Amino acid sequence: MDIAPGLAGEEDLCGPYLEKLPVTGAAVSLFGSATAESLICASDALAARLDELQFSLGEGPRWRAVRTRLPVLVPDAQGVPHPEWPMFHRAINGTDAAALFVFPLTIGAADLGVVELYHSAAGTLNRSHQATAATLAGQTSWYLLRKILTIGSPDTDPALDPPLMSRREIHQATGMVLAQSGATAADSLLLLRAYAFAHDLTLRETAQAVLEGRLKFEPGHGGGPGARPLQ
Repeated sequence: MDIAPGLAGEEDLCGPYLEKLPVTGAAVSLFGSATAESLICASDALAARLDELQFSLGEGPRWRAVRTRLPVLVPDAQGVPHPEWPMFHRAINGTDAAALFVFPLTIGAADLGVVELYHSAAGTLNRSHQATAATLAGQTSWYLLRKILTIGSPDTDPALDPPLMSRREIHQATGMVLAQSGATAADSLLLLRAYAFAHDLTLRETAQAVLEGRLKFEPGHGGGPGARPLQ
């Protein structure tokens, strides 16, 4: 998985979280109504993997943070499975992600993405650390917004830096699945996620197979769409 160090610059967006908070790893992911999704930075391989898993599975604390626009603290990520993210819980079982903390990146009505933090020891962030994380998330939000406004729209400008374009193929594949299966855009993305999970692939790998014509989703005999890998 490619990890982008920043948006068109050398700003270390993950570093301040590691310096000022009792966490082991951090990742900043840009997505929402403002832009296509992209992993902007990850402090280590596990931080990147946690981001990729949540995106691929379509579940995890980051999605609650996006939906509620509030921080989500999971002090015991290895404990009893959470009813909202059972597959994600199973996927991280045995890793060093003992605690997870997700902070939404928002400015006004704009949803820009999330900051995903993990700690190798179970436990939560105290109020002081939560306030610090919220302040850092605000600074990250403004930095990302300035970059987005500077470089333009990632959905239409082919000259953008690779970090913003790193998941464009997923959006393109979703459109192809929509055309092939007759499903809605939301259901087409769910089909990609389901196929990726069932075949132990990342969502990006599945999308690439669709774009290359190696995988097609067609209406099934029961009325619902089905996947047909091409040899």
